[in-house]
Amino acid sequence: MGESQVKSRRRVVEHGEVFTAEREVNAMLDMVRQETERIDSRFLEPACGNGNFLAEVLRRKLAVATRRCKRDAAVWERDAFVAVASLYGVELLEDNVAECRERLLGIVAGEWRSVCRSAGNPAFLDAAAYVLSHNIQCGDALTMKTAQGEPITFSEWSLVFGDKVKRRDYRLCDLLENQEDTPSLFPSTGTAWGVEEGTNVRLAPVVAEFEPTSIFEVVDHG
Repeated sequence: MGESQVKSRRRVVEHGEVFTAEREVNAMLDMVRQETERIDSRFLEPACGNGNFLAEVLRRKLAVATRRCKRDAAVWERDAFVAVASLYGVELLEDNVAECRERLLGIVAGEWRSVCRSAGNPAFLDAAAYVLSHNIQCGDALTMKTAQGEPITFSEWSLVFGDKVKRRDYRLCDLLENQEDTPSLFPSTGTAWGVEEGTNVRLAPVVAEFEPTSIFEVVDHG
């Protein structure tokens, strides 16, 4: 076990905290390479630590965004927003949560500066940080509750047209209740418990819903 895989022996004993090495992270992600290179493919890491898996997935998604944007800052920012918004994590330890959020934001900020330069919208980074504050949560994935004992709630961020995004919030326990029937993290439609037309798949209830807004203004519509 390498030193980079543990922060301290105490944390290993008390929390079983051992980080996956970079080589193993890439080997496992290569098994689902097609999904890691789909900008809108959602990933949920139930014990995300400081973000080893999520960071590599984000790098792969942003590489795709950069290849296809042709130096168009608006296109890159839209695709990069979708990439950031597709990543979800739950972690027991608060310092890991903060480190994971900061790490992911640092990755997207570095690529944003490289690709967009002076053409970028400074509000983009605020929007990315806001999304990460919702998508990476401190809690227990086994009980599906936050550190405060509340149900873990995740936001679905869906582009509806142009740079407009629609946000819907769901409880994780509801989303996972029919996981065997619904491989996607979020249901495709529905605002209350019901059955999707033509199927036996029950849809999770939406606990909050927001009007579509620009990706640059999500901070003001929370």
